[in-house]
Amino acid sequence: MPTILGQNQYGKAENRVVKITRDGATHHIKDLNVSVALSGDMDDVHYNGSNANVLPTDTTKNTVFAFAKEHGIESAEQFGVHLARHFVTSQEPIHRARIRIEEYAWERIEASGEARHSFVRKGQETRLTQVTYDGTSWEVVSGLKDLTVMNSTDSEFWGYVKDRYTTLKEAYDRILATSVSARWRFNWTDDAQEMPDWDASYARVRQHMLRAFADTYSLSLQQTLYQMGSRVVEECAEVDEIRFSLPNSHHFLVDLEPFGLKNDTPDGAVYFASDRPYGLIEATVLRDGCEARIPVDLTNL
Repeated sequence: MPTILGQNQYGKAENRVVKITRDGATHHIKDLNVSVALSGDMDDVHYNGSNANVLPTDTTKNTVFAFAKEHGIESAEQFGVHLARHFVTSQEPIHRARIRIEEYAWERIEASGEARHSFVRKGQETRLTQVTYDGTSWEVVSGLKDLTVMNSTDSEFWGYVKDRYTTLKEAYDRILATSVSARWRFNWTDDAQEMPDWDASYARVRQHMLRAFADTYSLSLQQTLYQMGSRVVEECAEVDEIRFSLPNSHHFLVDLEPFGLKNDTPDGAVYFASDRPYGLIEATVLRDGCEARIPVDLTNL
């Protein structure tokens, strides 16, 4: 045979699951986008078209919805653990399951009376997790995307390399803004360990990330990134590694001189927010002695 089969996986992607929990007049929402990928003894289906080892992707979809009802959704991570364990332990040909979940947050709209069933979709970040299980060990990588932050001062950028094509002026007081995309890897890897409190951990990581962004007097976005990652690793014992992808959302002073106006004055200034092109700063921060495992390209994680 001139060719052989390489890595392969299959499953049902982007199952949109909304779980409503009713506690009398008070309701709670969990809104997830769940993707299942399974791999194992799948040579025959590729070489010969035999489906003897294939659990239909429609079945994986049904399992996601059934588990949401049977087990509830305590957190995105816990739900992913339930699913991954089920697929690997219930299907002999399946050796590895990868569950990716996006969680969309809602906040309650307070209304008159006792009813508490109205919500508005939060316009901040999307929470993410990827749970992988091979029957023996776990890997949980969680994160977020589209968390937009800004410092309106306490940021500089100067002393950089200049050549014949450099036109950027040095800045000693600038706006620093970015849309944070981050993934962090937990050191929980087997059932003998105590499982983290996933929701509390997410809140803690997010809090330290934001506080580091606010507390850092920035001489570069790279410096701010490192301070954010260092604070998370130092303050969150359950996290060994965190990777960031931070676009530098540039803000440029608008030239108002043609209108007889001076722009940058003690009472403030007007800026043009440029969405592209943008500088893109990416790096991983690790606990000393740990190995980097989060992929460099976060596009599909």
